[in-house]
Amino acid sequence: MTLYCEVLRMTPVFALATSLMWGLADFGGGLLTRRMPALTVVLVSQLLAVGALGAIVVATGGWSEAGPQLWYAVAAGVVGPAAMLAFYKALALGPMGVVSPVGALGSVAVPVGVGLVLGERPGLLQVAGIAVAVAGVVLASGPGLGGAPVQRQTLVLTLVAAFGFGSVMALIAEASHTTTGLFLALFVQRVCNVVVGGGALWASARRGAPALPEGGWATIRTSLPALAFVGLADVAANGTYSVAAHHGPVTIAAVLASLYPVVTALAARGVLSERLRTVQAAGAGLALVGTVLLATG
Repeated sequence: MTLYCEVLRMTPVFALATSLMWGLADFGGGLLTRRMPALTVVLVSQLLAVGALGAIVVATGGWSEAGPQLWYAVAAGVVGPAAMLAFYKALALGPMGVVSPVGALGSVAVPVGVGLVLGERPGLLQVAGIAVAVAGVVLASGPGLGGAPVQRQTLVLTLVAAFGFGSVMALIAEASHTTTGLFLALFVQRVCNVVVGGGALWASARRGAPALPEGGWATIRTSLPALAFVGLADVAANGTYSVAAHHGPVTIAAVLASLYPVVTALAARGVLSERLRTVQAAGAGLALVGTVLLATG
């Protein structure tokens, strides 16, 4: 019983690590998309992630975990690129402090809904934490409430990304149940990301859209460290979320993992000097209060 309680207490740790890595990956991806096509950012970052994951799968003997559950990873790999493309385009069009929090709502709604359907019933304190944390995420998009209206295209792209991210979280949580199986599932997901993203980039180039940024391959080469960080941070976040979802209630893991907009907004404030309005700062505070309630519940 003591070991079980200790494992449950680790769920918030892994979920919060997920939010940190996703927040930094989103910031880096949005920043790169301002300098090169979004599809190029998705494809190159995922290619680098495939290389790293392939090496891990070979080293750990992950192929022995192959089974029907990998179809969940395939589905996540098909949905993921569309969600990332929509999200990066939205980040490039609109202020990150608005797009990231709204995009997080789907990341909460889909996995929490799946958890409730599967029979999870959070305690009263945890329900309060979920409500406070979600309210914080909503308020964190405050710049759009008091300033210039967000473009309709940005809003549509963000909502598409939100549903896609939530679906990927739910699918990856079902794709593996062991550590080596998780590496294999993430590898399969990323291979599918590359196939889908590569096909989309080829089709886009056929229609006349630029496949390379200004400066061509030289720009990509100089951006490789940042692209690698985006791809690997996203992979690591998927991994820590899967661990959190397997060792504790999905409803709690999903809400804590969805706090990544706070990280993105703070990074944008520190690097790009995007101003945080009072309502957005209040949202970040509520998100932290909700985190404490979930962790102690």
